[in-house]
Amino acid sequence: MTHQPAAGRPAARPRRPSGARAGARPVQSPGVTTRLADIAAQAGVSEATVSRVLNGKPGVAATTRQSVLAALDVLGYERPVRLRQRSEGLVGLITPELENPIFPALAQVIGQALTRQGYTPVLATQTPGGSTEDELTEMLVDRGVAGIIYVSGLHADTTADMERYERLRARQVPFVLVDGFSPKVQAPFISPDDRAAMTLAVTHLVSLGHTRIGLALGPKRFVPVQRKIEGFVKAMQDQLGLSPQTVEAELIQHSLYTLEGGQAAATPLIERQCTAIVCASDMMALGAIRAARQQGLQVPRDVSVVGFDDSTLIAFTDPPLTTVRKPVPAMGQAAVRTLLEEIAGTPAPHSEFVFMPELVVRGSTASVPR
Repeated sequence: MTHQPAAGRPAARPRRPSGARAGARPVQSPGVTTRLADIAAQAGVSEATVSRVLNGKPGVAATTRQSVLAALDVLGYERPVRLRQRSEGLVGLITPELENPIFPALAQVIGQALTRQGYTPVLATQTPGGSTEDELTEMLVDRGVAGIIYVSGLHADTTADMERYERLRARQVPFVLVDGFSPKVQAPFISPDDRAAMTLAVTHLVSLGHTRIGLALGPKRFVPVQRKIEGFVKAMQDQLGLSPQTVEAELIQHSLYTLEGGQAAATPLIERQCTAIVCASDMMALGAIRAARQQGLQVPRDVSVVGFDDSTLIAFTDPPLTTVRKPVPAMGQAAVRTLLEEIAGTPAPHSEFVFMPELVVRGSTASVPR
Protein backbone atom coordinates (compact mmCIF):
# COMPACT_ATOMS: atom_id res chain seq x y z
CA MET A 1 0.00 0.00 0.00
CA THR A 2 1.39 3.44 -0.92
CA HIS A 3 1.22 6.00 1.87
CA GLN A 4 0.30 9.61 1.21
CA PRO A 5 2.82 12.37 1.95
CA ALA A 6 2.41 14.38 5.11
CA ALA A 7 -0.17 17.13 4.98
CA GLY A 8 1.14 20.23 3.30
CA ARG A 9 4.05 18.44 1.67
CA PRO A 10 3.81 17.61 -2.03
CA ALA A 11 4.85 14.12 -3.00
CA ALA A 12 8.35 13.98 -4.41
CA ARG A 13 8.60 12.59 -7.90
CA PRO A 14 11.15 9.76 -7.95
CA ARG A 15 13.83 10.11 -10.57
CA ARG A 16 13.92 7.22 -13.04
CA PRO A 17 17.38 5.62 -13.13
CA SER A 18 19.21 5.87 -16.42
CA GLY A 19 18.22 3.00 -18.64
CA ALA A 20 15.15 2.06 -16.58
CA ARG A 21 12.30 0.85 -18.73
CA ALA A 22 8.98 2.67 -18.73
CA GLY A 23 6.57 1.36 -16.13
CA ALA A 24 9.34 0.02 -13.84
CA ARG A 25 8.77 0.92 -10.19
CA PRO A 26 11.92 2.41 -8.66
CA VAL A 27 13.02 1.67 -5.11
CA GLN A 28 11.88 4.59 -2.98
CA SER A 29 13.20 5.98 0.26
CA PRO A 30 11.15 6.17 3.47
CA GLY A 31 10.78 9.93 3.02
CA VAL A 32 8.93 9.36 -0.24
CA THR A 33 6.84 6.31 0.49
CA THR A 34 5.66 6.91 4.04
CA ARG A 35 4.43 9.76 6.15
CA LEU A 36 6.74 11.04 8.84
CA ALA A 37 3.84 10.45 11.23
CA ASP A 38 4.19 6.67 10.81
CA ILE A 39 7.79 6.71 11.95
CA ALA A 40 7.15 9.31 14.64
CA ALA A 41 4.32 7.25 16.14
CA GLN A 42 6.46 4.12 16.18
CA ALA A 43 9.43 5.92 17.76
CA GLY A 44 7.37 7.99 20.18
CA VAL A 45 8.83 11.30 18.98
CA SER A 46 7.68 14.29 16.94
CA GLU A 47 7.65 14.43 13.15
CA ALA A 48 10.15 17.28 13.30
CA THR A 49 12.55 15.04 15.22
CA VAL A 50 12.14 12.26 12.65
CA SER A 51 12.87 14.77 9.88
CA ARG A 52 16.06 15.91 11.61
CA VAL A 53 17.26 12.34 12.04
CA LEU A 54 16.48 11.33 8.44
CA ASN A 55 18.29 14.39 7.13
CA GLY A 56 21.30 13.86 9.36
CA LYS A 57 20.90 17.19 11.17
CA PRO A 58 22.36 17.83 14.65
CA GLY A 59 20.42 18.55 17.80
CA VAL A 60 19.03 15.04 18.42
CA ALA A 61 20.00 12.97 21.44
CA ALA A 62 21.74 9.69 20.68
CA THR A 63 18.99 7.63 22.34
CA THR A 64 16.29 9.47 20.38
CA ARG A 65 18.19 8.98 17.15
CA GLN A 66 18.46 5.26 17.92
CA SER A 67 14.70 5.09 18.54
CA VAL A 68 13.99 6.60 15.14
CA LEU A 69 16.38 4.21 13.39
CA ALA A 70 14.80 1.29 15.25
CA ALA A 71 11.37 2.49 14.09
CA LEU A 72 12.58 2.40 10.49
CA ASP A 73 13.76 -1.16 11.00
CA VAL A 74 10.51 -2.28 12.67
CA LEU A 75 8.39 -0.75 9.91
CA GLY A 76 10.54 -2.49 7.31
CA TYR A 77 12.00 0.61 5.67
CA GLU A 78 15.56 0.78 4.42
CA ARG A 79 17.74 3.31 6.20
CA PRO A 80 18.97 6.26 4.10
CA VAL A 81 22.54 5.70 2.95
CA ARG A 82 23.85 8.57 5.07
CA LEU A 83 22.51 6.89 8.22
CA ARG A 84 24.01 3.48 7.65
CA GLN A 85 26.71 2.83 10.18
CA ARG A 86 30.12 2.13 8.75
CA SER A 87 31.24 -1.36 9.69
CA GLU A 88 33.96 -1.46 12.32
CA GLY A 89 34.80 -4.96 11.17
CA LEU A 90 33.66 -8.56 11.45
CA VAL A 91 33.16 -10.46 14.70
CA GLY A 92 32.85 -14.22 14.65
CA LEU A 93 30.26 -16.07 16.72
CA ILE A 94 30.78 -19.84 17.01
CA THR A 95 27.83 -21.81 18.39
CA PRO A 96 26.79 -25.46 18.57
CA GLU A 97 23.89 -26.68 16.45
CA LEU A 98 20.85 -24.40 16.32
CA GLU A 99 18.20 -27.07 17.01
CA ASN A 100 18.18 -26.13 20.68
CA PRO A 101 16.33 -22.78 20.61
CA ILE A 102 18.49 -21.29 23.36
CA PHE A 103 21.42 -20.97 20.93
CA PRO A 104 19.55 -18.92 18.27
CA ALA A 105 18.21 -16.75 21.11
CA LEU A 106 21.72 -16.06 22.39
CA ALA A 107 23.02 -15.53 18.86
CA GLN A 108 20.30 -12.95 18.23
CA VAL A 109 21.13 -10.97 21.37
CA ILE A 110 24.85 -11.02 20.55
CA GLY A 111 24.26 -10.16 16.89
CA GLN A 112 22.04 -7.19 17.71
CA ALA A 113 24.48 -5.87 20.32
CA LEU A 114 27.37 -6.11 17.83
CA THR A 115 25.37 -4.37 15.10
CA ARG A 116 24.49 -1.49 17.43
CA GLN A 117 28.22 -1.00 17.98
CA GLY A 118 28.93 -0.95 14.25
CA TYR A 119 30.31 -4.49 13.92
CA THR A 120 29.09 -7.15 11.52
CA PRO A 121 28.44 -10.53 13.19
CA VAL A 122 29.47 -13.68 11.33
CA LEU A 123 27.63 -16.76 12.62
CA ALA A 124 29.56 -20.03 12.35
CA THR A 125 27.59 -23.08 13.47
CA GLN A 126 28.92 -26.51 14.31
CA THR A 127 26.88 -29.40 12.95
CA PRO A 128 27.35 -33.16 13.32
CA GLY A 129 29.75 -34.26 10.61
CA GLY A 130 30.43 -30.64 9.65
CA SER A 131 33.23 -28.22 10.44
CA THR A 132 34.91 -28.48 13.83
CA GLU A 133 35.42 -25.56 16.19
CA ASP A 134 39.09 -25.38 15.16
CA GLU A 135 38.17 -25.29 11.46
CA LEU A 136 35.58 -22.57 12.03
CA THR A 137 38.13 -20.59 14.02
CA GLU A 138 40.65 -20.78 11.17
CA MET A 139 38.00 -19.69 8.68
CA LEU A 140 37.13 -16.64 10.77
CA VAL A 141 40.76 -15.71 11.44
CA ASP A 142 41.54 -15.99 7.72
CA ARG A 143 38.75 -13.48 7.06
CA GLY A 144 40.33 -11.01 9.42
CA VAL A 145 37.72 -10.92 12.17
CA ALA A 146 38.25 -8.36 14.91
CA GLY A 147 37.40 -10.97 17.55
CA ILE A 148 35.49 -14.19 18.29
CA ILE A 149 32.78 -15.15 20.78
CA TYR A 150 32.52 -18.87 21.57
CA VAL A 151 29.23 -20.26 22.95
CA SER A 152 29.28 -23.66 24.70
CA GLY A 153 32.46 -24.60 22.88
CA LEU A 154 35.35 -26.90 23.70
CA HIS A 155 36.22 -24.60 26.62
CA ALA A 156 33.27 -26.23 28.42
CA ASP A 157 34.67 -29.76 27.87
CA THR A 158 37.04 -30.80 30.64
CA THR A 159 38.62 -33.43 28.37
CA ALA A 160 39.49 -30.98 25.55
CA ASP A 161 42.93 -29.50 24.92
CA MET A 162 42.82 -25.86 26.08
CA GLU A 163 46.08 -25.03 24.31
CA ARG A 164 44.02 -24.11 21.22
CA TYR A 165 42.87 -20.94 22.97
CA GLU A 166 46.36 -19.98 24.06
CA ARG A 167 47.53 -20.39 20.46
CA LEU A 168 44.69 -18.10 19.36
CA ARG A 169 45.72 -15.52 21.95
CA ALA A 170 49.30 -15.73 20.67
CA ARG A 171 47.94 -14.68 17.26
CA GLN A 172 46.50 -11.58 18.99
CA VAL A 173 42.88 -12.44 18.23
CA PRO A 174 40.60 -11.21 21.07
CA PHE A 175 37.97 -13.71 22.22
CA VAL A 176 35.34 -14.31 24.91
CA LEU A 177 34.04 -17.68 26.11
CA VAL A 178 30.36 -18.16 27.03
CA ASP A 179 28.85 -20.98 29.11
CA GLY A 180 31.82 -22.97 30.37
CA PHE A 181 34.97 -22.27 32.36
CA SER A 182 38.55 -23.46 32.44
CA PRO A 183 41.26 -22.17 34.77
CA LYS A 184 43.76 -23.11 32.06
CA VAL A 185 42.55 -20.35 29.69
CA GLN A 186 43.45 -16.70 30.26
CA ALA A 187 40.29 -15.10 28.88
CA PRO A 188 36.99 -13.56 30.02
CA PHE A 189 34.22 -16.10 30.68
CA ILE A 190 30.47 -15.41 30.75
CA SER A 191 28.33 -17.99 32.59
CA PRO A 192 24.97 -18.51 34.27
CA ASP A 193 25.07 -19.62 37.92
CA ASP A 194 24.34 -23.32 37.33
CA ARG A 195 24.59 -24.21 41.01
CA ALA A 196 22.06 -21.53 41.95
CA ALA A 197 19.77 -22.76 39.17
CA MET A 198 19.57 -26.18 40.79
CA THR A 199 18.95 -24.66 44.20
CA LEU A 200 16.01 -22.69 42.76
CA ALA A 201 14.51 -25.80 41.16
CA VAL A 202 14.93 -28.07 44.18
CA THR A 203 13.61 -25.43 46.61
CA HIS A 204 10.49 -25.00 44.48
CA LEU A 205 9.82 -28.74 44.30
CA VAL A 206 10.47 -29.32 48.01
CA SER A 207 7.99 -26.53 48.80
CA LEU A 208 5.41 -28.57 46.87
CA GLY A 209 6.09 -31.60 49.06
CA HIS A 210 8.38 -33.57 46.74
CA THR A 211 11.09 -35.61 48.42
CA ARG A 212 12.00 -37.96 45.57
CA ILE A 213 13.48 -35.61 42.96
CA GLY A 214 15.55 -36.71 39.96
CA LEU A 215 18.02 -34.80 37.79
CA ALA A 216 18.35 -35.39 34.02
CA LEU A 217 21.32 -33.77 32.32
CA GLY A 218 24.05 -34.15 29.70
CA PRO A 219 27.45 -35.87 29.68
CA LYS A 220 29.44 -35.42 32.87
CA ARG A 221 32.61 -34.12 31.21
CA PHE A 222 31.10 -30.67 30.64
CA VAL A 223 31.62 -27.90 33.20
CA PRO A 224 27.96 -26.72 33.29
CA VAL A 225 26.89 -30.33 33.97
CA GLN A 226 29.37 -30.71 36.82
CA ARG A 227 28.22 -27.45 38.35
CA LYS A 228 24.56 -28.42 38.12
CA ILE A 229 25.36 -31.71 39.84
CA GLU A 230 27.17 -29.85 42.63
CA GLY A 231 24.22 -27.50 43.12
CA PHE A 232 21.66 -30.31 42.98
CA VAL A 233 23.51 -32.56 45.43
CA LYS A 234 24.00 -29.72 47.93
CA ALA A 235 20.35 -28.60 47.69
CA MET A 236 19.12 -32.18 48.23
CA GLN A 237 21.46 -32.56 51.19
CA ASP A 238 20.55 -29.22 52.77
CA GLN A 239 16.80 -29.43 52.23
CA LEU A 240 16.06 -33.15 52.44
CA GLY A 241 19.01 -34.52 54.38
CA LEU A 242 20.02 -36.96 51.62
CA SER A 243 23.63 -38.07 51.41
CA PRO A 244 25.63 -37.11 48.30
CA GLN A 245 26.26 -40.82 47.66
CA THR A 246 22.52 -41.61 47.60
CA VAL A 247 21.74 -38.64 45.35
CA GLU A 248 24.45 -39.44 42.82
CA ALA A 249 23.72 -43.18 42.76
CA GLU A 250 19.93 -43.06 42.53
CA LEU A 251 18.69 -39.65 41.44
CA ILE A 252 21.01 -38.44 38.65
CA GLN A 253 20.79 -39.66 35.07
CA HIS A 254 23.02 -38.57 32.16
CA SER A 255 21.96 -38.41 28.53
CA LEU A 256 21.97 -35.95 25.58
CA TYR A 257 20.56 -32.42 25.44
CA THR A 258 17.71 -33.44 23.15
CA LEU A 259 14.07 -34.40 23.46
CA GLU A 260 15.04 -38.03 23.01
CA GLY A 261 17.83 -37.63 25.56
CA GLY A 262 15.39 -36.23 28.11
CA GLN A 263 13.04 -39.12 27.52
CA ALA A 264 15.84 -41.66 27.94
CA ALA A 265 17.05 -40.04 31.17
CA ALA A 266 13.60 -39.55 32.69
CA THR A 267 12.37 -43.11 32.13
CA PRO A 268 14.62 -44.78 34.76
CA LEU A 269 14.08 -41.87 37.18
CA ILE A 270 10.31 -42.40 36.98
CA GLU A 271 10.83 -46.12 37.47
CA ARG A 272 12.78 -45.27 40.65
CA GLN A 273 9.65 -43.56 41.98
CA CYS A 274 10.73 -39.97 41.39
CA THR A 275 7.70 -37.67 41.66
CA ALA A 276 9.62 -34.72 40.18
CA ILE A 277 12.40 -34.33 37.62
CA VAL A 278 14.72 -31.38 37.09
CA CYS A 279 16.13 -31.21 33.54
CA ALA A 280 19.23 -29.38 32.33
CA SER A 281 17.48 -28.02 29.23
CA ASP A 282 13.94 -27.31 28.09
CA MET A 283 14.32 -29.85 25.29
CA MET A 284 15.18 -32.54 27.83
CA ALA A 285 12.17 -31.46 29.90
CA LEU A 286 9.84 -32.00 26.94
CA GLY A 287 11.36 -35.47 26.61
CA ALA A 288 10.71 -36.10 30.32
CA ILE A 289 7.04 -35.18 29.83
CA ARG A 290 6.87 -37.64 26.95
CA ALA A 291 8.45 -40.36 29.13
CA ALA A 292 5.86 -39.78 31.86
CA ARG A 293 2.99 -40.01 29.40
CA GLN A 294 4.36 -43.20 27.91
CA GLN A 295 4.10 -44.74 31.37
CA GLY A 296 0.49 -43.63 31.71
CA LEU A 297 1.30 -40.72 34.00
CA GLN A 298 0.16 -37.12 33.78
CA VAL A 299 2.24 -33.98 34.21
CA PRO A 300 1.96 -32.39 36.73
CA ARG A 301 -0.64 -34.55 38.50
CA ASP A 302 1.66 -37.56 38.82
CA VAL A 303 5.08 -36.17 37.93
CA SER A 304 6.36 -32.58 38.09
CA VAL A 305 8.94 -31.44 35.53
CA VAL A 306 11.28 -28.42 35.62
CA GLY A 307 13.31 -27.29 32.59
CA PHE A 308 16.28 -24.99 32.15
CA ASP A 309 16.77 -22.09 29.67
CA ASP A 310 13.22 -20.71 29.16
CA SER A 311 13.56 -21.09 25.41
CA THR A 312 11.30 -19.35 22.92
CA LEU A 313 7.71 -20.67 22.89
CA ILE A 314 8.35 -22.91 25.92
CA ALA A 315 5.55 -21.10 27.77
CA PHE A 316 3.09 -22.49 25.21
CA THR A 317 3.83 -26.20 25.57
CA ASP A 318 1.29 -28.63 27.04
CA PRO A 319 1.49 -28.09 29.93
CA PRO A 320 3.33 -24.73 29.98
CA LEU A 321 6.79 -25.56 31.30
CA THR A 322 8.09 -24.47 34.68
CA THR A 323 11.74 -23.66 34.02
CA VAL A 324 14.82 -21.87 35.28
CA ARG A 325 15.33 -18.91 32.98
CA LYS A 326 18.85 -18.48 31.69
CA PRO A 327 19.79 -14.76 31.73
CA VAL A 328 20.36 -14.66 27.97
CA PRO A 329 20.03 -10.89 27.36
CA ALA A 330 22.44 -10.00 30.17
CA MET A 331 24.92 -12.72 29.17
CA GLY A 332 24.86 -11.80 25.47
CA GLN A 333 25.33 -8.10 26.09
CA ALA A 334 28.11 -8.76 28.59
CA ALA A 335 29.90 -10.99 26.07
CA VAL A 336 29.84 -8.22 23.45
CA ARG A 337 30.84 -5.49 25.90
CA THR A 338 33.74 -7.60 27.18
CA LEU A 339 34.93 -8.49 23.67
CA LEU A 340 34.87 -4.85 22.56
CA GLU A 341 37.02 -3.96 25.57
CA GLU A 342 39.47 -6.65 24.48
CA ILE A 343 39.45 -5.29 20.91
CA ALA A 344 39.99 -1.73 22.17
CA GLY A 345 43.06 -2.82 24.12
CA THR A 346 41.46 -2.31 27.54
CA PRO A 347 40.70 -5.92 28.42
CA ALA A 348 38.48 -6.91 31.32
CA PRO A 349 40.01 -9.01 34.11
CA HIS A 350 40.64 -12.55 32.96
CA SER A 351 37.99 -14.03 35.18
CA GLU A 352 34.43 -15.33 35.10
CA PHE A 353 31.36 -13.11 35.05
CA VAL A 354 28.48 -15.14 36.56
CA PHE A 355 24.81 -14.20 36.03
CA MET A 356 21.94 -15.23 38.29
CA PRO A 357 19.10 -17.28 36.71
CA GLU A 358 15.42 -16.94 37.59
CA LEU A 359 12.73 -19.53 38.36
CA VAL A 360 9.64 -19.20 36.16
CA VAL A 361 6.70 -21.20 37.57
CA ARG A 362 4.13 -22.40 35.07
CA GLY A 363 1.95 -25.46 34.72
CA SER A 364 4.34 -28.45 34.73
CA THR A 365 4.84 -28.51 38.50
CA ALA A 366 2.31 -29.19 41.25
CA SER A 367 2.04 -30.59 44.78
CA VAL A 368 3.32 -34.13 45.29
CA PRO A 369 0.65 -36.74 44.41
CA ARG A 370 -1.09 -38.34 47.37
